[in-house]
Amino acid sequence: MSNSNTTDFTNPSTFILLGVPGLEAAHVWISIPFCTMYFIVILGNFTILFIVKTEKSLHEPMYYFLCMLAVTDLVLSTSTMPKILAIFWFNSREIDFSACLTQLYFVHCFSAIESGIFLAMALDRYVAICHPLRHSTILTNRVVANIGLAVVLRGSMLALPYPFLARQWPYCRTNIIPHTHCEHMYVVKLACADIRISSYYGLFVLLCRIGLDVFFIVVSYTQILRAIFSLPTKDARLKTSGTCISHLCVILAFYIPTLFSSLTSRFGHNLPLHFQIFIANVYLLVPPMLNPIIYGVRTKQIRDRLLRLFTHKGTKVFSWFSRSEIKIHADLTGDMVL
Repeated sequence: MSNSNTTDFTNPSTFILLGVPGLEAAHVWISIPFCTMYFIVILGNFTILFIVKTEKSLHEPMYYFLCMLAVTDLVLSTSTMPKILAIFWFNSREIDFSACLTQLYFVHCFSAIESGIFLAMALDRYVAICHPLRHSTILTNRVVANIGLAVVLRGSMLALPYPFLARQWPYCRTNIIPHTHCEHMYVVKLACADIRISSYYGLFVLLCRIGLDVFFIVVSYTQILRAIFSLPTKDARLKTSGTCISHLCVILAFYIPTLFSSLTSRFGHNLPLHFQIFIANVYLLVPPMLNPIIYGVRTKQIRDRLLRLFTHKGTKVFSWFSRSEIKIHADLTGDMVL
């Protein structure tokens, strides 16, 4: 009997995602903030891409990195949110085994890419503030492209072992994943084998992705803050430090939930499961939602371009209504004369 059960799950064709276990009755209500945040992610990041593409004055390293971040945020959130909303709205819990591993790969790959882009943006800000006269010669288009390529390759290579390790384990217990998406540790915990290699590799990636990146980001912003406090005027210091603090808040909003989720999935056995799941979804939605607001709306050049865009459209709509009113008035006057 046990042998037949083992055979059933050794190579599962599908997994079952439970969503938020224990809160199934509230799935529809939980979907409202999730859907709202996802809509803001889509709208905000596509707006950033459109503005940078159409405004030639924004074709600079900082905005190229911002576009990379926008694309990464779109992929990171879209790799999970459609399935999460399908679970919440339609109770569509099944996911193909290969699709599950693909989703797992995309989440870890683009999380690593996003971390690398944060580091690249910190480097750009460091050069712009501490070495402003050499900024254009240090960060040329070629250098920016090479940095972007290195970030993508690093993220792709770090995430590649995840699905291969997960595929090799025998799954003889169950195919039910108590989560909203295929999170690495929640998948491999279903295996009836020693999964320490998967856990250790995940901790190694966590050290590379968060430990090293955060270390260099802290070093960059330490140098930036030193340069800010040496500025001659108080207004300049306040303005520049305000921008840096908002950037650091977005970075913390990404790294803290990532670190917390990774550690609790391994060691947080006493924490409520639904709390762990909510935290795991925070870094998939909150940073992609905040990034266009903090990096975009608070950036003067993008804010001005956005205002010009809406003002221009508003003027065109007003002109169209004015011409329509004049035409209607002329037609009525002509009818009265006749």
